[in-house]
Amino acid sequence: MDLEKQPQQPAAPATPPAARVSPAEFAPADSLRASDADRDRTADILREALAEGRLTADEHAERVDLVYRAKTVGELQPLVRDLPAADGPAGARTAPQPYAYGPEVPDGPTDNLVAVFSSAVRKGRWRVGARTNAFSLFGSVEIDLTEALFGQRLTVINATSIFGSVEIRVPQNVTLRGTGSGVLGSFEIRAAESDDPEAPVVVVNGYAVLGSVEAKPKKGKFVADLQRRLRKHLGY
Repeated sequence: MDLEKQPQQPAAPATPPAARVSPAEFAPADSLRASDADRDRTADILREALAEGRLTADEHAERVDLVYRAKTVGELQPLVRDLPAADGPAGARTAPQPYAYGPEVPDGPTDNLVAVFSSAVRKGRWRVGARTNAFSLFGSVEIDLTEALFGQRLTVINATSIFGSVEIRVPQNVTLRGTGSGVLGSFEIRAAESDDPEAPVVVVNGYAVLGSVEAKPKKGKFVADLQRRLRKHLGY
């Protein structure tokens, strides 16, 4: 028995797996949600810009605040667009080698030195953290970094003095910067620039009300001396 042959429709080619695109891939890159790693990389760029003098302390603080409020990659990019090596928050970026003496450690908690009708002193051989808060109320705070171990290139000290004093001493061959104000008081930063581009950078911010904040290099103290002694002690 003859059967009428029906014309066969050509089969539609199957879409290869590689050609299937998820809706998320159509989203603009700027609208992608920012990760913690994206924010940290952007903050690292800002930290280097502050250390190199490209940003003031106030500009750095303002931008870092916006970094950790950002929800998308598009909000992060304008914060570093005018800075070198700003290849986007998600781009690979080589971290600078630390000038530290001893192994580098991750940023720990903020150090707090408080003197209320008393005194607080931090000196000798100690590992200084990335951020230190010093507060004096009818008291005195002394921070001596001349023998400190720097675990990072940038160290920020926020100093507040009310009817008291905060004194900060650094080695002669580090970079010292800062901004602040005095209200019926004295806020003095003796800025210094190190000849070594990899030297530690200490930034002092804050204010003094009927008190004083002073930061300056300590004559005769050099980081290199401590580095040589430590290398000898470790045997290399």
